[in-house]
Amino acid sequence: MNDSNTRRLVTPVLLSLMLAGCAGAVRDDSDGSKYRGPTEVTVMSFNVENLFDNIDDPRKDDKAYLPIAAKRNDSHIAECKQIEVERWRDECLNLDWSDAAVEHKLSVLAETIRQVNGGFGADIIALQEVENVAILERLRTEYLTHLGYEPAILIEGSDARGIDVAFLSRVALAEPPRLHPLKLAGFPDRERDTRGILQADFKLPGGTILTGFSVHFPAPFHPTEMRVAAYAHLTDLLAALPDDRHAFAAGDFNTTSGEDNDKKMLDTYVRPHWTVAHDNGCKACKGSHYYAAGDSWSFLDMILFAGSSGAKTTAAIRADSVQIANRNPAQVSENGTPERFRPAQRKGVSDHWPMIATIEVTQKQ
Repeated sequence: MNDSNTRRLVTPVLLSLMLAGCAGAVRDDSDGSKYRGPTEVTVMSFNVENLFDNIDDPRKDDKAYLPIAAKRNDSHIAECKQIEVERWRDECLNLDWSDAAVEHKLSVLAETIRQVNGGFGADIIALQEVENVAILERLRTEYLTHLGYEPAILIEGSDARGIDVAFLSRVALAEPPRLHPLKLAGFPDRERDTRGILQADFKLPGGTILTGFSVHFPAPFHPTEMRVAAYAHLTDLLAALPDDRHAFAAGDFNTTSGEDNDKKMLDTYVRPHWTVAHDNGCKACKGSHYYAAGDSWSFLDMILFAGSSGAKTTAAIRADSVQIANRNPAQVSENGTPERFRPAQRKGVSDHWPMIATIEVTQKQ
């Protein structure tokens, strides 16, 4: 069991006090009679880099994430040797995704999440690269014990690798979540190499509903047009929301700084519809991801927000709340860049740094 469970236990009384000022307050005030603004909701976007269990799932390409003993057969070796990328081929053949490796991965992810809100974690976490709900539930119930997170939100998609988008939240759902598959009319053969957009509608104190979208757009090696289609898909989902709905989108948008500079991606497809959190805060931040090959930083991971004038509340991102969450020493390499998880060396967390932002919701007078 992760020692953080005993190191940072949160008593029920302390948890209640912590929740009283945020959207995770456990109380029935849907009529607004008990609500006194503002309500603050802290959101984290976190690409957890290959959060796999070590059980072979024939429906998924998880052959790299198995114990080494399960890899010593001719069939597995033959499959691995067909992988063209050398690093991925080596992982498939030699990575020992043992019980101890999985436990260490969960432990360092929990430590990274706990650096926010004085050890309590963000109210809502949008996650990417999660294999299934079972491994996410292990993170919640074994390593984030007593922090008040509701059961994990994950709907299996059709990504060929088997990675999904998900949410952990202290804020209860107002209605069942939905996964919106991404359709790529120009690239039908690549639809299996991307993820849908997960929509979750959260019920805030006072009855306001905050819609969240967890996203993981097509990777940078795919054509720009695939990410353009993903942005258009997200814009359509935002436009389809009821008029009284505030919304945020968080996740790995996979838009590099080079692509944004060349194609004006954010100016064209994002800023007309959303507030970009790091436009108004995080001024000293370099980015959430580092490409060593080009010696370049990018905000692959972003938090976007769109307030609604039709709601009974006003809402906005607090500029001073926008940060890159990288205070866990395990996250940072000797070069000051995100430290990829390396189980054999018991080093690293993820090749992405999480972003955090606080949405402030205030009742209209």
